[in-house]
Amino acid sequence: MTTQNIFKQVNGNIVKLVSTPAVNALLAITARLLASAIFISAGFSKLGAGYAGAQGYMASVGLPGELLPLVIALEIGGGLALLLGFQARLVAFALSVFCIVSGVLFHSGADPMQQIMFMKNLAMAGGLLAFTLFGAGRMSLDGETKAY
Repeated sequence: MTTQNIFKQVNGNIVKLVSTPAVNALLAITARLLASAIFISAGFSKLGAGYAGAQGYMASVGLPGELLPLVIALEIGGGLALLLGFQARLVAFALSVFCIVSGVLFHSGADPMQQIMFMKNLAMAGGLLAFTLFGAGRMSLDGETKAY
């Protein structure tokens, strides 16, 4: 058996496995949980004692601190909506744009850590665009019946 045939067979088995409704639903819920966690936690971290620091960080790149409530609302509200699968395509698209814009504004420096953070934002945007394309799955408030 050639290497190409082995990979074709493995890929076919994965397709078969994820086509199983229970596995498909579990993967969709897990993906939403993992993708939403960073937004929900980041939004809550900006409340209370973190508020002033977040405003200062925004000001350091020339953004008005008055935008912070919108950022918090997008992170917490969008994160929860994605987690629950409510308007997931719209929310995922909005969060992907947010990731790209915030990556450019806050992480486009020459410092290696900032470059890693920038690439993290791009990777998150890519995952969110997959939700934009495929939706939240069956076990969601959107209740889409099409399997991934």
